[in-house]
Amino acid sequence: MAMRICLKYITVITFIISLVACSAKKEYTTKDMELPEVFQLPDSIAQVPDSVLIPREQLFKDSALSRLIKSAFKNNFELRLADKDMAINDQYYKESKVAFLPTLNLNLLNIEREWSSENSSSSPEAGWYEHRGTDPPKNGFVSNSSFSSTMLFNWEIDIWGKLRNQKIGARALYQQSYVARKVIQTELVATVAEDYYTLLRLDEQFEVARKNHKFRDSTMQMIKLLYNAGEVSALAVQQSEIQVLEASALMSQLEETREIQENNLRLLVGELPGKVERGNSTTKDELPYQEVCRLPLYLVQNRPDVQASLYGLAAANARVGVTQAQRLPNLSISMEGGLESVLPQNWFNIPGSLLGGIVGSLTAPLLNGRKLTTEFEVAKLERDKAEIDFQRNVYSAIADVRNTLVSLQRLEDQLDIAIKKQSVAQNALKSSRMLFQSGFADYLEVIRAQGEALETELNLVTTKTNLLTARIHLYRALGGGWELDQPDQTQP
Repeated sequence: MAMRICLKYITVITFIISLVACSAKKEYTTKDMELPEVFQLPDSIAQVPDSVLIPREQLFKDSALSRLIKSAFKNNFELRLADKDMAINDQYYKESKVAFLPTLNLNLLNIEREWSSENSSSSPEAGWYEHRGTDPPKNGFVSNSSFSSTMLFNWEIDIWGKLRNQKIGARALYQQSYVARKVIQTELVATVAEDYYTLLRLDEQFEVARKNHKFRDSTMQMIKLLYNAGEVSALAVQQSEIQVLEASALMSQLEETREIQENNLRLLVGELPGKVERGNSTTKDELPYQEVCRLPLYLVQNRPDVQASLYGLAAANARVGVTQAQRLPNLSISMEGGLESVLPQNWFNIPGSLLGGIVGSLTAPLLNGRKLTTEFEVAKLERDKAEIDFQRNVYSAIADVRNTLVSLQRLEDQLDIAIKKQSVAQNALKSSRMLFQSGFADYLEVIRAQGEALETELNLVTTKTNLLTARIHLYRALGGGWELDQPDQTQP
């Protein structure tokens, strides 16, 4: 009686524990983050940039640049690797979609023959013997024989959502690899454009250096004539020669930098080093853009890195569901059917050779060295890490956009100043030459004016390029300027 009562209580307690342990996992949602609704900027900036709304083809109209971008999409090594990663995750996702279905295996031919001897543990009475009614031989009589062809059926019932969460996780990883490719693509477009405009800057700076070299050479020739006339000293000639040599050195440096830039750009687009074709663009070009006042936060959602971290969080959350389900009882159904006979000549003697069976099992882990508990706790910690990473990417995206917008505004001011400085420096250079020829200025003032003219003109080209680069940065900071396509969730 006491034993029956004890068993009753044990049964009830076990049932209650099972209910608690087998409770369904609640779906995980990210915590609310304190984010601004808009990006606050000075009132002098007024509208949303067109670069957010227009496609890439309209943003970069230079034919040579468009060709480079297309070549990068086709040949860039990182992008090609991303395609393979996406294809791999696609295969895993397809596998997860059919994990709910039962498995079916066909054993076409299975032959078993066992031999025993007089001194073995077997005997004719313990198994089948070919020649019944006779004494067994002392060595090597057949004690067991089987010829069979069977079909094995097994079905795991997803009662705790393990397979469902595996599918969700695989789908999230596929989507993450899809937008990870967009991360590379966005970065690639911006980097190719930046490198191309940097190449144009080097072209223009080389042309400025060449003109300055020609101007300094003419000044040197003029000083030599004055030296021959006894109006200036040999020091003036030497100073002017140094100015010409400095201009030559600058041209050589710019040529070196330009060739290296061409090689790096061709490598970026997946081509062998060599010359890069130029289009009709210059650093004076204006990329389609209007200044920004209050940029809606939702535009940051276009950034592929933000989307990728969100899918990573979804995959980590699904992993928690999988590890939790692994700790719970597993229900499976197995069936086997086919043909089996002792003698091969009776193999296809139907129904005498028919074989069949069905097994239902409910198994639960009991003692496994805390392995499943550790996997579950680690999965939860990994999910927390994924959430932190997602929040970090959102905050970084906001800071990236805001910094780019500040740079755009300040570069506009710097460009106005650079234009004025260049104009003043050119006028000063003309005045110094006229005063020098008239005898009202010495050669040092001409040399100083030449250096300032060169510096201001090079700085003007650099500032124009920086402004173009900042607008490309905004294109990249907002996710490439296009709405992020969602991968096909039914047929990835």
